[in-house]
Formats: sequence, structure tokens, C-alpha cells
Amino acid sequence: MGSELRVPFDRTRNHPAALTTSKFGISKMELLKACVSREWLLMKRNSFVYIFKIVQLIILGTIAMTVFLRTEMHRNSVEDGVIYMGAMFLGLVTHLFNAFAELAMSIAKLPIFYKQRDLLFYPSWAYGLPTWLLKIPISFLECAVWICMTYYVIGFDPNIERFFRHYLLLVLISQMASGLFRVLAALGRDMVVADTFGSFAQLVLLVLGGFLIARDNIKAWWIWGYWCSPLMYAQNAIAVNEFLGHSWRVVDPTDSNDTLGVQVLKSRGIFVDPNWYWIGVGALLGYIMLFNVLFIVFLDLLDPLGKGQNVVSEEELMEKHVNRTGENVELLLLGNDSENSPSNGGEITGADTRERGMALPFTPLSITFDNIRYSVDMPQEMKDKGITEDRLVLLKGVSGAFRPGVLTALMGVSGAGKTTLMDVLAGRKTGGYIEGDINISGYPKNQETFARIAGYCEQNDIHSPHVTVYESLVYSAWLRLSPDVDSEARQMFVEQVMELVELTSLRGALVGLPGVNGLSTEQRKRLTIAVELVANPSIIFMDEPTSGLDARAAAIVMRAVRNTVDTGRTVVCTIHQPSIDIFEAFDELFLMKRGGEEIYVGPLGHNSCHLIDYFEGIQGVKKIKDGYNPATWMLEVTTLAQEDALGLNFAEVYMNSDLYRRNKALISELSTPPPGSTDLYFSKQYAQSFFTQCVACLWKQHKSYWRNPSYTATRIFFTTVIALIFGTIFLNLGQKVGKRQDLFNSLGSMYAAVIFIGIQNGQCVQPIVDVERTVFYREKAAGMYSALPYAFAQVFIEIPHVFLQTIIYGLIVYSLIGLDWAFMKFFWYMFFMFFTFLYFTFYGMMAVAMTPNSDIAAIVATAFYAVWNIFAGFLVPRSRIPIWWRWYSWACPVAWTLYGLVASQYGDIADVRLEDGEQVNAFIHRFFGFRHDYVGFMAVGVVGFTVLFAFVFAFSIKVLNFQRR
Repeated sequence: MGSELRVPFDRTRNHPAALTTSKFGISKMELLKACVSREWLLMKRNSFVYIFKIVQLIILGTIAMTVFLRTEMHRNSVEDGVIYMGAMFLGLVTHLFNAFAELAMSIAKLPIFYKQRDLLFYPSWAYGLPTWLLKIPISFLECAVWICMTYYVIGFDPNIERFFRHYLLLVLISQMASGLFRVLAALGRDMVVADTFGSFAQLVLLVLGGFLIARDNIKAWWIWGYWCSPLMYAQNAIAVNEFLGHSWRVVDPTDSNDTLGVQVLKSRGIFVDPNWYWIGVGALLGYIMLFNVLFIVFLDLLDPLGKGQNVVSEEELMEKHVNRTGENVELLLLGNDSENSPSNGGEITGADTRERGMALPFTPLSITFDNIRYSVDMPQEMKDKGITEDRLVLLKGVSGAFRPGVLTALMGVSGAGKTTLMDVLAGRKTGGYIEGDINISGYPKNQETFARIAGYCEQNDIHSPHVTVYESLVYSAWLRLSPDVDSEARQMFVEQVMELVELTSLRGALVGLPGVNGLSTEQRKRLTIAVELVANPSIIFMDEPTSGLDARAAAIVMRAVRNTVDTGRTVVCTIHQPSIDIFEAFDELFLMKRGGEEIYVGPLGHNSCHLIDYFEGIQGVKKIKDGYNPATWMLEVTTLAQEDALGLNFAEVYMNSDLYRRNKALISELSTPPPGSTDLYFSKQYAQSFFTQCVACLWKQHKSYWRNPSYTATRIFFTTVIALIFGTIFLNLGQKVGKRQDLFNSLGSMYAAVIFIGIQNGQCVQPIVDVERTVFYREKAAGMYSALPYAFAQVFIEIPHVFLQTIIYGLIVYSLIGLDWAFMKFFWYMFFMFFTFLYFTFYGMMAVAMTPNSDIAAIVATAFYAVWNIFAGFLVPRSRIPIWWRWYSWACPVAWTLYGLVASQYGDIADVRLEDGEQVNAFIHRFFGFRHDYVGFMAVGVVGFTVLFAFVFAFSIKVLNFQRR
């Protein structure tokens, strides 16, 4: 046999279909067709993005053509040419920024690509080429919209050839930018990393593009950046195309014999050779090819970034060790006897908590509800199908009672109204119409007081990701326990709750983001229960505490639930298809059918005997098989199909049963207040004072920010690098004020810093606020605090971080650029930069607070950034803005910042004259409209914008609720 196996198999004897002979299943052309088809389908389904981008271009185009209107645009001097340069630069920058959406869209598709690439669905080039080629018509369309709206209205050279040349350049810059951001997506592979890369790329493109700083003023060590910037080629080509045209061939004999167009080009350091148009086109085509080839190369060579790890407790590590090595180590789960472990027979029993006692007493309370009806406005889709009713009824007169020390399962098929009933009882519904009576130990339920004695464990396990398990519990106890409880008792109670739900070994673990890092799903479930338990509630609602868990994890969670019930609390759980062990852990069952009606409300009994007896007593219902799960059997025999087959309605059967009459008697009994009892009363809505709420919220935000280096450290790193780039690019240019171009260079450095770091601040804060807002909805509904302390903490925690950012940026840039070290000038520079970074950050927060999620917030915010860019006072000075738009320059916060920065630095220089003899302060006043004695008003303005955005953020958080239940 050995000698036979040594002889290689003769493949010619094989059947042709037995082995694969190619790496991919179909030909290269078919692969390309399939990928093109898939990409086209994705683009159609994502059409909102492309439509929105075109609408945004139409809005910006309308603003641009009315700001740079041809009746206001003259061709009399070099200064007029500078305004035209601003209009052209705006067109280039608009298409550059418009491609930024490519970054997020490319990263969103990468996980699928990596999976399919590794499974040999297709090669990287087959994926990359359609992504590039199908975007080309989009670029042509977007640029056509822009140029048709703006070219002739602004008053560029009317020659039709120059019109199409201008159009071609815009298409090329759009394609180049798309390619660049796709490369950065493939290289970064993560949104935070790629976003930072993207911002650096835009920064270098813009600053070294030849507009913000003239070529003649760029230092020798940065000139390579000028020659490498694609925007430089576009800027030179578009300027040459315009200023060498017929409209600019006016000769100004007093200055030189050059035409006005050539003078404009020379004043801005642009090449005057007409061949530079074709050099620019060629360079842009080269960059488009380079970026798209690199995109395919990076897709082929790079693998996805590693995923974060879940926290593993000591017990899990021990168990894994035992399973791996087979050592006989007894597994004791956190103080529980080994017979309570789910691995031993699977029976779920609680620890003896009654004997152990809890540090804080509570009052056991029952909750009864009678004839509860819940309805919502009829959806328009159903009205379109011919339904005439105004309301859709989701709960049809359900009644029941939940008692202390009794664990009740709320069950039913999907759509039966389990979670709806729980939300109605807990007061978590944000809309709809509720009818019926709800009583707490005999007294009518008042939601404000009820929130103080009830806990609600949501299915989604929403927690702040950057605090530890222990800190989450301390925070919840701090805000929800009565002020009478001193810190020592509170501490002891938190420790007891951690032991009760078996979290002691995880006390120092960070919570993390679900499915990304931090706690596992089962650990998060237990944390959710613990966060509610530390409020010392009498009634606890749990929405599907075992969903998404394996059998072992579900058993651990249910043991924590059982332990909670054994302390004498009233606990109600919605649960979906539990195992036999989990089902047997419940004492009573509230079973509902589709349509919101109850069909069984009563005890389960040992091995679910009462439930089985009830349904088997109904004629025609099939008997349960031995060993079959009662929960599964119960749902199977009560379906609508079974009702039709048996010719009965289980809700009516229940209504006519003794069980229903017993429940009604119990509801009547529990709805009468016990003798000597009093209604729930609290002197104020929240457990803690407004000041304590503010302190607690600020404490948690501090912990969250300190442990989130991907936000805080990245921002400082980004700021430091930008400061060094700006400082070395504009090195020692601050003292040079002998020429107009020197002043333009200085203003360019200030404008670029404000726009770049400001927008980066606004963009980075949005995902942070979006995550925390979700936590805020849960905590506010739980009665932990009002909206204002949360908003206060979110606003105030940014101040020290932005202050540090300003100090780092200000010291580096101020010293390297060489601005005047006079105390007041330095103070005003730092003052304006600090409040500018702050109002951009608050603006980003405000955009999130006013929109449903951070994606929409980013789109809305970006639209305003583009408008602020036009009216900032750099592309077109305030004095040159048409009178019908000048009001908006006062409503643009960036314009106030630039006014303050330029006027404080240069507005008082009267002893230096420019090349034509005009004083610096006179030129600043005449050209930009800036006066030094107005700096104080500008300071008040930027503080006002900061306060305004913070106030609108707080107001929106308080008034708007995008959570729909």
C-alpha cells in the first residue's frame, strides 16, 4: 500500500468535473459583470445619498451664484480678480468635500468584501473597478448641476470652450477626491482612523493647494507638498483657464504692461503659462488612476482590523481550563452552592437571600390592572388598504395581578402584545391611548411616584460604554436611592447587589459597546438587572432577559432573576420560547394570544401541571408528549390556526373559566388598600437634588471621557499635528505685513485652522453624544435625573478638554508663525480660538440633539459648514458680499471669529505701509471691513454663539424625544 500511495495520481484519469481548475467559479468578464450589477443595485438602493448630495449642491450653488453675482463682480483691479479666485476655489472645494461621503460608504461595505474575497467570490479588481467606473456618471451629473447654475451667473469668461474646460476640471477634481477617499477607507478600515486620515488629507490638499498660501511664500521644506497636492494642479489649471481669457485682457499701463488677468495670476503666485491647463488635466488624470489602482492594491493586500475582545470572568476561565485539561476542579459560581450551578442537572434555584437579608429595607408592593386597552392611530398603510377605523387596538381589555415574591412570565407569540403590556404598566409608552385601571397596592398608579419604586430592565442592555461595572452601579444607586441613605450604606448595598447577580468578579471590567468589546451579552444582562436593583425597587419589569443567550448564559441570568424574586420583590418577565429549566423557574404565567388578549393567567405548578391540566381540559386540544417542553406545547396548541381547527376562541374559553373568576376576585381584593396603609408619596419627583444630579452626571461623563482615548487622545493628537503643520508651513509669516499677499497668507492660516479643527471637533463629538443620548433616554425614563443636569454635564465636560486643545494649538502656532507677543494680542488669539473650538463642538452636539441619529446629524451639520465657509469672510470679504446676503455674514459664527482674530492682530498697525503706500489698518478696514475697536463686540459674539448652541442642545435634549415606543 505504501509503495502504491507514493506514486502521484494521474490527473488525466480524473473526471473533468471532479476537480476545479480555476481559482474563481466563472470567467473574468462574468465576474466583472456580476460585480457591476451588484454595485449598480447598491447605488440604486442607496439613492438617497446621491439625491441629497445633488440637492445640497443646488442649495450651495444658489447661494454661491447670488453671493458672487455678476452685477456685483467687476474686472477693474487685482482685488476684483481675488474675488473671482475665491469663487473658483469655492467650486473646487465644494466638489472635494462632496466626495467625503465616499469614505463612510466604502468602510460600511468592507466587512462584506473581506468575507467574500476570502471565500473566493471574486478578486479585488473585480470589486474595485465597478466602484470607480459607476461613480463617473455621478461626477458628470453633479458637476453639470453646479456649473450650469454658477458659471454664467457669476460672470466667468463667456467663451464656450472655457466653459467646458472649467466643467472638465470640476469632473476630474470630483473623481480624484472620490478615489482619494476610497484609498483612505481601504487603508484605514475603521471609521475613526479613516476619518482622521481623511481630515489630514483634506488639510494638506487645501493648505498646500496654492490658494491659502501663495507658492512664493511656501517654505523650501514644504514645497514638495505643493507639487504633490492635486488641488494645486486644479487651482492652477482653473485659474489659467479663466484669467488668460478674453474678459481679462485689459492692460493696466500704470502698473506694468501685463494684462489684468496676468497681474492677478502673478499676485497669487499662479503660473501664467497657458499650457498649465493641460498640465493640470494630465496630473488630475494621473492621480485618478493612481488612487484607484492603490484602492485595488490595498483591498488585495490588507486584512480587516482585529475585533475587540469580550471580558471573561475568573469563573469562565476556570471552567474553560477544566473543559480543556479535564482536571477535577470543583467549580463554585460566586458563593452559590455547586448544586445551584446550571451545569448540575440544570435546575435554577436562588441563593438563600432571605436569610442573608439586604442592607436596605423596601416595601413589598403588588400591581393590579383591570380592563387595560391600548390603541394607536391607524397607520396610513392600513388605511390605504381600505380599513376605516381611526385607531388600531393592540391590547383588548386585559386584566391581571402581579404579587411580591412571585416570578411571573409574560408570554405569547410574536405580536401578542407582551412588551406593549409591560410598557403600558411601566409607563414607558411615548404615544398612543391608554384606558383602564392600574393600581399599586390598592392605590391608583401615579407615574412620577411609580418611577421611584419600579425598575425596568430593557431588552437592549443600554449602558455607558466607558465606565466599569462597579461605577455603573454606584452611579445608579447615587441618583436613585433616597438622600437619607448615607454613602456607607449605599456602598454596602451596591456590594450586596453585585453578589446577588454574580458580578463581583467583574467589578473593574469596562462595559464596552455591544458586540464590539467589553462585557458579553449575558454579563450585560446581569448588569442591566443590577443597575435596576441598586435603586431598591419594589417592582421590577424585565423585557426578554434571556434573548440572544445560550443555555448556560440564560441559566446564569435566570438564577440572578430568581435571587431577586426571593428577596420579596414583584418581578415580571416577558420571555420568548424558554427551555424547560427556565420555564420551570417561573411561579405564574400570563399568556396572551395575537391581538392583545389573555388566554391563561394563573400558576404553573410543579412541572407546569396546572397549565397542562387547564389546556388539556379544553376539548380537542392534543395532549403533551412525555418530556416535551410545556412552553413550546402551550404556544403550539393556542395558535390562530388551532383555534380555527377547533372552532373556538381561547380568550372566550378563559373568560368563561373558574380561573378567570378567581383572578377577578384576586384583582378586586388587591385593588383595595390594606387597612392602615397610605398611598405612595415623595416630596419631589427625583430622589436627589438638582445640584447632586449635576455632580453625578458630570462624574460619569468625566469617567467616560477619561477612558475614551479614541476620542479625547485622537483629538489632541490631531490638533498637535495640525498645529505643527500650520506652524511650519506659515513659519515666521506673522510679522510680514509689507504686502497684501502677506496679509492674505496670515488670514489663510487663521481661516484654515478655524475651519479644519472646528469641523473636526464638530464631527468627532457626534457619535459620542449619540451613544450617550441612548443611555440618557433609559436613565431619564428610570427617574434618575431630569434632562438639564445631563445636558449640563455633557456641555461642561467638553470645556477642560477644549481648553487643553486650545493651549496646545495656540502655543505651537503662535510661536512658530511669529505673531506679536503683546499680551492683549496673545490673549485675544487664545480667547477667540478657545470659544471657536468650543462653539463648533457644541454645534456638533446640537445637531445630534435635533436629529434622530448621528448620520443625519453629520449630513445636516456638513451642509451648514459649507455655508459658513462661504460667508466666513475669506473667500469673499464682508464688504464685497451683496447687500441681500450681508445679514448672513453676521449670522455666521466663523465670520465673527475671523473678524476678531484679524482685527486684534493687524487692525491697530498704522505705522507699516503696504507696497502701494496704504496703511495696514486702513487696508484691513477697506478690504475686509474689520476695525480694531470692534474686537470686544466680536468677543461677545463668539461667546454668544457658544452659549446659544449649548442652550439649544440642552433645550433639544429636554423637548425632543426620538425614541418611539
